[in-house]
Amino acid sequence: MELIDPHGLADRFIAEWRDPSPFVIARTSGSTGAPKEIRLPKADMEVSARATCSFFGIDSSSLLYMPLSADYIAGKMMIVRALVSGASLQIVTPSSDPLPLKPAGRVALLPVVPAQVAQLLSSPSLHLISDIIVGGAPLTYAQEDALRRCGAGVYATYGMTETCSHVALRSISCAQAWYEAMPGVEFLADSRGCLVIESSAYSWKRIVTNDVVRLLDSRRFIWLGRADNIINSGGVKMVPEEIERILAADLAGRPFYITSRPSDRWGEELVMVVEDLSLDSRAFLQYLRGRHPHRILPKAICTVASIPRTSSGKIIRKKM
Repeated sequence: MELIDPHGLADRFIAEWRDPSPFVIARTSGSTGAPKEIRLPKADMEVSARATCSFFGIDSSSLLYMPLSADYIAGKMMIVRALVSGASLQIVTPSSDPLPLKPAGRVALLPVVPAQVAQLLSSPSLHLISDIIVGGAPLTYAQEDALRRCGAGVYATYGMTETCSHVALRSISCAQAWYEAMPGVEFLADSRGCLVIESSAYSWKRIVTNDVVRLLDSRRFIWLGRADNIINSGGVKMVPEEIERILAADLAGRPFYITSRPSDRWGEELVMVVEDLSLDSRAFLQYLRGRHPHRILPKAICTVASIPRTSSGKIIRKKM
């Protein structure tokens, strides 16, 4: 393994990896609750790393490129993938530009978060990337469309800190709607319609999530949204992420999300929050009424200068 890390960004994690403890301390992102520190078995991280290396054909002749922080699981796992495969690893300071330095060769795998996509797509080094994985937050309609045409293999990831990054991938390049399990992982749905992850290869064996899915079979699912985001309007349960996917093309790339506000009549009613103070809310709502069924339309549109996000770029949803 050749490590290209002039600023020593991986030093602390590599020292932790090589110490006698069977665990690594990792921090969750805080996107679904308060950030917390958890202990991850190094054996689990190795299982995950080897599965990813097998999927992407990563070996000792490969070059990996890491523009993410080693403080979080996505960065830690890139280092572990290099360690277990013998691949070379080039590390750069995390920023909105994921390719600030020209890669030392053809890159087998580049991990990014959605906030880095715009500069990735305009990078003169993009042609040197074979495969890209995108995680940390959902991609917008416009981002997926642009990534589909970028020339590299692009995959959206599904996973969490507790699973040592992704347990499933969705091919953006092939416009795939479903996530497919990594080797040794299977899926179920519980009584809420939420995903249950099972694997005998990991110490956790079974994880029950709050992700509402459409289960296709034991290895494939379509992600619909979060159970904790569901809006109950007049007894009808609506998944805001599903509504967002339908309305995304009408927003022309503007960041937005669907939330709710109290309603005397319905209990809750839909509200759209758009990051664009110049938008004429009334005119735009009228435009939407001419294009979509009434049941998925917001009752009001709220424009803001900036939508709060986590460090990975995930929108922090707020009820009105």
